[in-house]
Amino acid sequence: MAKRNYDCRGWATKFGVLCGDGRTIMPGAFREQDGQEVPLVWNHQHNDAKNVLGHALLKAEPEGMRAYVTFNDTDQGRNAKALVKNRDITSFSIWANGLQYAGDKSRGNVAHGIIRELSLVLAGANPEAHIDEVLAHGEASVDEGVIYNNAGDMEYDSGEFDDVLEHSDDKKEEPEMAEETKKPESEQNGKTVQEVIDSMTEEQRKVLYAMVGLAADKESGDSAKEEPITEEDKTMKHNIFDKETERTEDVLSHDAMTTIINDAKKGRLTLKEATEDYLEHSEGDYGIKQIDQLFPNYKELNTPPKFIDRDQSWVSVVMNGVKHVPFSRIKTSFADITADEARARGYTKGKKKIEEVFTLLKRTTDPQTVYKKQKFDRDDVIDITDFDVVAWVKGEMRGKLNEELARAFLIGDGRQSDSDDKIQETHIRPIWTDDAMYSVKREITKGTTEAETASNLIDDTIRARKEYKGSGNPTLFTSEDVLAEMLLLKDKNGIRIYKSVDELATAMRVSKIVTVPQFDGNLTRENTASNKKDTFTLKAIMVNLVDYTVGADKGGAVSMFDDFDIDYNQMKYLIETRCSGALTVPKSAIVFETKETSTISA
Repeated sequence: MAKRNYDCRGWATKFGVLCGDGRTIMPGAFREQDGQEVPLVWNHQHNDAKNVLGHALLKAEPEGMRAYVTFNDTDQGRNAKALVKNRDITSFSIWANGLQYAGDKSRGNVAHGIIRELSLVLAGANPEAHIDEVLAHGEASVDEGVIYNNAGDMEYDSGEFDDVLEHSDDKKEEPEMAEETKKPESEQNGKTVQEVIDSMTEEQRKVLYAMVGLAADKESGDSAKEEPITEEDKTMKHNIFDKETERTEDVLSHDAMTTIINDAKKGRLTLKEATEDYLEHSEGDYGIKQIDQLFPNYKELNTPPKFIDRDQSWVSVVMNGVKHVPFSRIKTSFADITADEARARGYTKGKKKIEEVFTLLKRTTDPQTVYKKQKFDRDDVIDITDFDVVAWVKGEMRGKLNEELARAFLIGDGRQSDSDDKIQETHIRPIWTDDAMYSVKREITKGTTEAETASNLIDDTIRARKEYKGSGNPTLFTSEDVLAEMLLLKDKNGIRIYKSVDELATAMRVSKIVTVPQFDGNLTRENTASNKKDTFTLKAIMVNLVDYTVGADKGGAVSMFDDFDIDYNQMKYLIETRCSGALTVPKSAIVFETKETSTISA
């Protein structure tokens, strides 16, 4: 079994436990130190380095702060480890400063502090479990103290792996306190009370603890003179040494808060809903103005934010399907021997023999740079801390670059030919508009309904298969609308002819059918001759993309560049590639279109 990475564990301190002098460590008082390490010391003795026995990893839990201790390999550390193992020492104690209080300081509700060290202490060394306050040197406005924990639940590690943390101090008798701070097991709208408190911001928790402290004062009959709340008090920046704490009239009594918590538990309401319900039905003058300020901010469910985009599954099919070569200037040469002049001939005695004649075909394709650029103010990059915004945007840039290339391979980028942003079709040749030598054009009959047109498309793909001269079994690229119409076809009995996409693909003699969002709508090209204009509407493309070659020289592969503009304090990012693309096998693609002819007026 796996070995633990600590020697013992236990409660450094527990929340909601009343100390002998009447002070209470409020929930979340040291929660900011979750995951931090502090020194392990013998009995808070700071005058000798030998008194450092090891270190403790602090872990914030709903009940308090858990400590996972590792002893040093020193004489003192080994001795302390043996004492703990033999149960001669069973108690922890913490030394903390920067103490802040919720409500009246005299009530001792400690809302915040910083644990500076954890100590091993003898059982019974301080049976009162007190907080011994002193003035911290150099800090005139903060408290420090030793907080003893009499839980006696330190657990020595046996060396075997065990994820269950035992000895949780559940058996110890605790003084009666508000149910919301003592036992948060009851759920409200899917969350426990403790989970709601944990989700609050630091400022909101301080306000809540102040309410609890003031409510406890009112419950005890404290009749001290009330003073008005200042703006400084609203941000919890009062002097913690003041004997009296300012109060507000808009507070809930202890009984009222207890009622609200119980209602929340019984009715599975949120604290906000239970509070609003109580205030609405209360006959007294109780109430809290601007109650929304006591509850946590909205929590982002999508971190980082999710992109709203078209279906991108087809992009990987295209990018993984094309053939990649390590050079960008592509040249293809073919000899056309399909004409009658290239046929072998019979010889007649006395007649002249005729030489074979055939046509040599050749074309070249040069590369073009395709890019995507972004920029951010550096201040914004630093201020966004919830996620890595740079990595997020770089991922978006790479995805959109791939989408643009895949689109250019199939149908072109769709921009006007005179646009500065145009991906020129002489550099990356779209299969749709490529020369008939490479991309065969098939006109399908447009029916009176979309269903009839879809039926004609199925029939024509089967008939056109003999014209396909590409590699292997091709893929059919089409739109969702066209695919839906083909799947909805029914026989004379009203039963659908094709039960699945795979069944339809088999019938059309293709390996698979892939839908492309950019095919949706009317993708058209025009051909004008004399006084007539032919408008062709794309329905589908049948091709094996292994016959489409994408070339890029060394250094022309997809690259990401970062730059910083010191004049404008901006981070700039560029992703680009320089490549070419074209079908390199004759008649390796078949394009299916409908045609409409119109007359051009003189």
